[in-house]
Amino acid sequence: MSIDIGTCDTFPKLLVHHARVRGALPAIREKDLGIWQTWTWQQFADEVRALACGLAAQGFKRGDHLALVGDNRPRIYAAMCAAQCLGGIPVPMYQDAAAAEMAFPIQNAEIAYAVAEDQEQVDKLLEILPQCPTLKHIYYDEPRGMRHYAQAQLASYDTLLELGRETRARDPEFLEVEIAKGSGGDTAAMFFTSGTTGTPKGVVLTHHALIDRAKVAADLEGLGERDVVLAYLPPAWIGQNVFSYAQPFVTGYCICCPESAETVMTDMREIGPTYYFAPPRVLEALLTQVSIRMEDASSLKRRLYKAFMGIAQRVGGALLDGKPVGIADRLLYRLGDLLVYGPLRNVLGMSRVRVAYTAGEAIGPDLFRFYRSIGINLKQLYGSTETSVFVCIQPDGQVKADTVGPAVPGVELKFTPQRELLIRSPGLFKEYYKNAQATAEAKDHEGWFHTGDAGYFDPDGHLKIIDRVKDVGKLVDGTLFAPKYLENKLKFFSYIKEAVAFGDGRDQVCAFINFDFEAVANWAEKRGIAYTGYTDLASREAVLSLVRECIERVNADLAEEPEIANSQIRRFLILHKELDADDGELTRTRKVRRAFIADRYRALLDALYGGKDSVHVEMQVKYEDGRTGMVAADLAIRDAKVYSPDAAKRAA
Repeated sequence: MSIDIGTCDTFPKLLVHHARVRGALPAIREKDLGIWQTWTWQQFADEVRALACGLAAQGFKRGDHLALVGDNRPRIYAAMCAAQCLGGIPVPMYQDAAAAEMAFPIQNAEIAYAVAEDQEQVDKLLEILPQCPTLKHIYYDEPRGMRHYAQAQLASYDTLLELGRETRARDPEFLEVEIAKGSGGDTAAMFFTSGTTGTPKGVVLTHHALIDRAKVAADLEGLGERDVVLAYLPPAWIGQNVFSYAQPFVTGYCICCPESAETVMTDMREIGPTYYFAPPRVLEALLTQVSIRMEDASSLKRRLYKAFMGIAQRVGGALLDGKPVGIADRLLYRLGDLLVYGPLRNVLGMSRVRVAYTAGEAIGPDLFRFYRSIGINLKQLYGSTETSVFVCIQPDGQVKADTVGPAVPGVELKFTPQRELLIRSPGLFKEYYKNAQATAEAKDHEGWFHTGDAGYFDPDGHLKIIDRVKDVGKLVDGTLFAPKYLENKLKFFSYIKEAVAFGDGRDQVCAFINFDFEAVANWAEKRGIAYTGYTDLASREAVLSLVRECIERVNADLAEEPEIANSQIRRFLILHKELDADDGELTRTRKVRRAFIADRYRALLDALYGGKDSVHVEMQVKYEDGRTGMVAADLAIRDAKVYSPDAAKRAA
């Protein structure tokens, strides 16, 4: 049943619609103590109504902000909608952020109300209370560990819910009147950017922007109430929020919240999502798990896997796109599907996936082709927080490894002479909160959003993003240098977790490498290589050789691309520790903060470009429990082979 977004122009109005039209159907599921609990649309709507009345009784009013800190849970999403029912503005925050990182958003938005999932999140909020005097109400969901907390700001979620039920019983019309006051132009939510280049900015999005773009994308893919989605990424990230809030409110499909990060794979296999989203880092991690399992498999299974994956790489994508494939290859692929691809999709929890997206950053072409080759309809989309996510989507049958597809209906695209992409869309953000200067810099008087991304259109009109404009540079000989492009090619290898490439204004490209500890440890153990931890393993000559092989395979690929052939990586070192968001080296969405890393590890960079064979490093690090310590190590620096185009063909 199609929804009229002209009438249902806010999320609370959409919720009322679903409760009336499909009230008995599942809206959201949560796995608790190993058992899936289901909330119907009617039950979810009743929870939202009671919660909204409770907030109103506590003084929450139109225009107020509500902070939300926690994993994907029904109550987090109920609180989001409850705030919107009153004309308030939910502000999701990253649940893995340190307390100090939460202070700025709360101060910036002058937040007085917060919903926290559990004791861990409550402790963070209490820690920053001295810096956040506006925060007067903190409601916690999980009571475990909270018995002896007596702060005046604290109350349980259940207490708030009960207050709301009593309030609604006294005035049953109040909330319906408040919901009716809302309009599509009202602010629906505020999402803080990840702060890749500096202080996070609050991106203000309206109901109309989010609902319009969610509906356009849902219509393109034929999404409906029978679809199922796993909500496993941070709710504070706009991508997860659109897939687990905006689109289910538009389509009526059910979202499922996993029990924990550790059970995601098991939970995926149990629920069998039909619609799936994963940033490249998640797809890389899944492929690493597959590679490790194959390392442990018998020689027969390894041979079968290698043989049938060769067939899949050759014809799998063509079959998925409906292109002509010979009968012999079709039969071989069908046999491979029985023996390899089908079981592999089941292991990954993707047996029922009808549409899968990847976005957030560029994906390595080989990684992308792998998933499509085994029959998973993985497609790339392009968007950002400021555009309500959906800007470009690859249509079925028009999927390419190196583009993000054409613009979706309603979106206009153009480039500046400097190749910066500009976007005009109904999904554009309203403003950066309390930051008129940044708003004016990002959105011009004609309504074009300046993305900061560099790219171009291919002959079919598909958008190709190569890097951030500020990151695209040149070597001293004029060769194009696109660091993210190089890093993504490196990260396809299961042994490499992160890479940071340098070269702008220099005579050659060098790189810092983080290997995937689980994958390399498994590889080392099979070869009898003893080690005491990450730093020790990073110093082993065998591991350096393993990483060098990966780099040289990337160099062979780069040699065949004339514009960037001279951007081959000539020197590298393996960092002594994993890059960490807690140390400021990554954003909370796991994006590399290249400038920060270059500054923090200036001595290592100087050694790479200074021709040294090794460098000593001593660095303070922060552990997960908040403690700090010193790490010291001698890092080896190695050269990698570079190729001419002819030599690259021979190497392949």
